[in-house]
Amino acid sequence: MVSQLVKHERIETTVAKAKEVRRLADNMVQLGKEGTLCAARRAAAFVRGDDVIHKLFTELAYRYKDRTGGYTRLLRTRIRVGDAAPMAYIEFIDRENELRQSKPPTPQPPQRPHLDPWTRSRLSRQFAPAKEEKSVESEI
Repeated sequence: MVSQLVKHERIETTVAKAKEVRRLADNMVQLGKEGTLCAARRAAAFVRGDDVIHKLFTELAYRYKDRTGGYTRLLRTRIRVGDAAPMAYIEFIDRENELRQSKPPTPQPPQRPHLDPWTRSRLSRQFAPAKEEKSVESEI
């Protein structure tokens, strides 16, 4: 199924199979991004077809070179007639003829400087409110 997903870039299958194929397809794209001989041999041991391996290491590796993960999308479609299995499309994102457009990447929050524990403790004491002292006479 991973070979067919790489070849066609979108397949329809059951939801359970699609979830498993998503995990394996993301690993294959990671191998394609590595681009080493060892990664090519590991991918060739898993997927079938020279055209699929070539597509992994050229087209998909170039397409996802700036992305750190999440190369596939799972879209639930229908309930299959006959056995009532939930069906879903699994497809690669950032390609033409997508079923749904991908969301823009969220900006990363600015990095805060690292503070040692003593400085952090001192800074937290500056902003903490003063403790109120309880009087024993007011409780009686």
